[in-house]
Amino acid sequence: MDSTTWSPMTNATASPLAPHERIRNAADISVIVIYFVVVMAVGLWAMFSTNRGTVGGFFLAGRSMVWWPALIWVVVLGWVFVPIYIKAGVVTMPEYLRKRFGGKRIQIYLSILSLLLYIFTKISADIFSGAIFINMALGLDLYLAIFILLAITGLYTITGGLAAVIYTDTLQTAIMLVGSLILTGFAFHEVGGYDAFMTKYMNALPTVVTDGNFTVKEECYTPRADSFHIFRDPISGDLPWPGLIFGLSILALWYWCTDQVIVQRCLSAKNMSHVKAGCILCGYMKLLPMFLMVMPGMISRILYTEKVACTVPSECKKYCGTEVGCTNIAYPTLVVELMPDGLRGLMLSVMLASLMSSLTSIFNSASTLFTMDIYTKVRKGASEKELMIAGRLFILVLIGISIAWVPIVQSAQSGQLFDYIQSITSYLGPPIAAVFLLAIFCKRVNEQGAFWGLIIGFLIGVSRMVTEFAYGTGSCMQPSNCPTIICGVHYLYFAIILFVISVVIILVVSLFTKPIPDVHLYRLCWSLRNSKEERIDLDEKKGCFRRAYDLFCGLDQQKGPKMTKEEEEAMKLKMTDTSEKPFWRTVVNINGIILLSVAVFCHAFFA
Repeated sequence: MDSTTWSPMTNATASPLAPHERIRNAADISVIVIYFVVVMAVGLWAMFSTNRGTVGGFFLAGRSMVWWPALIWVVVLGWVFVPIYIKAGVVTMPEYLRKRFGGKRIQIYLSILSLLLYIFTKISADIFSGAIFINMALGLDLYLAIFILLAITGLYTITGGLAAVIYTDTLQTAIMLVGSLILTGFAFHEVGGYDAFMTKYMNALPTVVTDGNFTVKEECYTPRADSFHIFRDPISGDLPWPGLIFGLSILALWYWCTDQVIVQRCLSAKNMSHVKAGCILCGYMKLLPMFLMVMPGMISRILYTEKVACTVPSECKKYCGTEVGCTNIAYPTLVVELMPDGLRGLMLSVMLASLMSSLTSIFNSASTLFTMDIYTKVRKGASEKELMIAGRLFILVLIGISIAWVPIVQSAQSGQLFDYIQSITSYLGPPIAAVFLLAIFCKRVNEQGAFWGLIIGFLIGVSRMVTEFAYGTGSCMQPSNCPTIICGVHYLYFAIILFVISVVIILVVSLFTKPIPDVHLYRLCWSLRNSKEERIDLDEKKGCFRRAYDLFCGLDQQKGPKMTKEEEEAMKLKMTDTSEKPFWRTVVNINGIILLSVAVFCHAFFA
C-alpha cells in the first residue's frame, strides 16, 4: 500500500472478538502455563542450590553471582562507584553513608526515603502497568489481576532471596528479548517498513475529536513535529534537550549509581571484572528499548489510532477505563491485536516476565533496606532468623501500601506512566544524587552538610510534588491551575535546580563545620580509595546511660558463635576485594570504551 495515501481508519478495523477473548485458545494458554512452570522451577532450583541461611546469603546471594545475569548496570557504576562500595564492605546504600559520615540519622532517613520512592515510582507503577496488560489479555478485574501477579511474584521472592531473583531474571530476560524481537518484526512488517512507519505516524490522527459542543484542540491529538528526534526544543519540547542531557543525567546518577535495587546486583558479583562485564552487557541492552519498545508503541498508534490516540474523555473511558488518555495501552494493544495464537501467549509471558523481574528485584532490595537499616535499630539483638522473617513480612506490608497507591498512578501526568515516574524521581532523587556524588569525590563534606542538604532538598522537592498532586497535573485540554511559580518549571529543569541547591547547601554547611579526619575516610572516598591504612569507623559510641538502658530493656547485642581470626580475615578479604586479573581488566576496559563510543553515535544519529 502506498504510504502517502494511508489513512488510520484502513488499519483500525475493530475485531469481532473482545481483546481478552483472543487469548483463550490452546496455543496461548499452553505457552503461558509452560512459562510459569519453568520460572517456578528455576526459582525453586535457586532456592535449594544457593546459600540463604544468613542475611548475607539471602540479600547478597553470598557474593557468588557471575556477571552475565546482571543486566541493569551502567559503566560509571562499575568503574567508579562499585569499587568504593565494595571496599567499604557495605550491604546497603544507607549503610555506606553511615560509614562515610558517621551517626545514624542519615542512614535511617535515606532508608525511609528510598522505601517511599519504591512505593511511589517502582512498585505501584510496575503493578499498574502489568495489571493493564493482564486486564486486556484475560479480561480480569484490574485488582484481581494485581493480586494474581503479586501472589506468584512474592512466592519465589520471599522463599528464594536474591539468588532466586537473579536466576529467574536471567530466564525472563531471554524470554523478553525473544518475544520483543518477534513483536517488533511483526509490527514493522504490518506497517510497511521503517520509511512507511515514519510517514504514517505523523498522519495517525483520531477521527473522533468532538463530544457534543466540545472540540479538542488540534495540538492535543496531532503527533509532535519532533517525534523522531531525541533533542527537542528547550522551551516548548515535552522533553527539552537541556533537561534531557543534564536533568536525566542527575536522575540516572541517582538510579544507576545509588539505588539499592541496582547496586545490590553489583555487590553480589564474584569480582570486579564480573561487575564491569555486567555493566557492559547492560549498556548494550539499554540500546534495545528504543527499537523493541518505543517504536512498536508508536506503530500501535498507527494501527489502532482511535484507541491509542484517543483524546475525547468519553472515548478514552470506553477503551481503557480512564479519561486522561490511553497511551499506556499502546504496547499491550499491539500484542493482543497483532500477534498470532501461540506467539500471543509468548508475549503475555514476556510482559509478565518484565513485571515480575522488576518487582522481585524491588521486593528483595526493599526488604534489605528495612531489615538492615531500620529493623536492626529497633531490635538490636535480633537473630539471623528474626531478621530473615522480618524482611519477608515487610514485603507483604510494602505490597499493601503500593496497591493503595495505584489509583493515583492511574490518573497522574495525563495518564502517561513514563512522565509520572520521571516527575516523582525529579522531585525526590536529586538531593540523594548530590550527597552520594560529593561523599565519594569530596572528602571535605561532612555529616552536617550531607544531612541538611538531604533535608532541605527533600522539603523543596516534596513541596512541588504535593502541590502538583493537590492541583492535578492537568492535560492538553484541561491545564492545571497549579501556580506557575511552583509547577511552571518542567520537571527535568526542576531536577537540575534542586540538584544545584542541594550541592550548594552540602558544601556551604560542610565548610562551616568541622571536617572528618582522614583516618575515618580510608577507602570510603575516591582520593583515598587505594589507602592501605587501617580505617577507624565513625560509628558513635554509646554513653553510659544508653548502654544501661539497652541492657535493662534487653536490647543489648547478643553474642553469637564467633569465627576465628583467620575466618574473619578471609571473609573480610572476600567481601571487600576489588582486585582484577590484568588480562580481563584490559578486556573489560576496551569494551567499556567501545560501548561509550556506540552510545555517543546513537545519540548523534537520533539527535
